[in-house]
Amino acid sequence: MTEAVRTTAQTPAQARAVFRAGAGTPTDGWCTGYTQANLISLPADWAYDVLLFCQRNPKACPVLEVTDPGSWTTALAPDADLRTDLPRYRVWRNGELADEPTDVRDVWRDDLVTFLIGCSFTFEGALADAGVPMRHIDQGRNVAMFRTDRPCRPAGRMHGPLVVSMRQIPAGLVDTATRISALMPAVHGGPVHVGDPAELGIKDLSRPDFGDPVESQAGDVPVFWACGVTPQAALMASRPPFAITHAPGYMLITDARDVNYRIV
Repeated sequence: MTEAVRTTAQTPAQARAVFRAGAGTPTDGWCTGYTQANLISLPADWAYDVLLFCQRNPKACPVLEVTDPGSWTTALAPDADLRTDLPRYRVWRNGELADEPTDVRDVWRDDLVTFLIGCSFTFEGALADAGVPMRHIDQGRNVAMFRTDRPCRPAGRMHGPLVVSMRQIPAGLVDTATRISALMPAVHGGPVHVGDPAELGIKDLSRPDFGDPVESQAGDVPVFWACGVTPQAALMASRPPFAITHAPGYMLITDARDVNYRIV
C-alpha cells in the first residue's frame, strides 16, 4: 500500500483515481466542498435489518443511498467503482476483521447490498470557513473515534454501541460548531455530547478505538458527534457471516456537494 498526500485541489474523480491505483490514506481534508460517505456492504438477507437499524438510529447512520444487490455503482459518483475507489476497506467474517485491503473486487459478491452513510467530514469545511480549527487535520492525523457506553436501538439481528467522532474545539467556538453542524442532519448534525468524555463511558481520549489520538490546545473542549463507524461496531456485535466496510476515516469521496446537505 502506498501513501498519498492529502490535498484539497484535486477533483473527487481525480482523488478516486489515486485511491484506485492503490494509495491508502485517510480522506479527511481531501476535496473540500465535496461530500464523503461511509460504506457498509452486506448480503441481501441482512439488508432489511441494516436499513431498519439505520432508520432507528438516524443520528449515527444517516443513509445517503442504498444500492441494488450486487451493484458497485452509485448515483453520488456515477463513474466510481465502490470496490476500488476507497483508499482502504475492511473485510469482515462472522463479525471478525479478516483483512484491510485497498481493493475488494476479489471478494465482491452478487448478493451484496451497499449502504452509503453520511460522514461528519462533510461539515468540516463549513466549520473551517467559520474559523473553527480542525486539530486533527492541522496535525496530519485521522479523526479520533470512540465506542461509547450508549447502546443503539436494535433492529432485527443488528445491535451495538454508539460510536462517536471527537474534535477538540476552542471553548469560545463550541456554539458555532454546534450551530453549523446542526444545519447538516444528513451528515450526523449537531454534537451528541460536549465536555466530560466519562459521561459517554470514554476513559482516555489519548487511546481512541478508531483513528488517531489528537493533541488539544489550551482552552479546547472535546466535542463528540455521532459517527458512521457505528455500523462497524454493530457488525462486531451482531456477527453477520460476511461484510465489507470502509476502514474508519478512509471514505468514499463523492461528486455531491456539501452544500446539498445543508439546511438553509
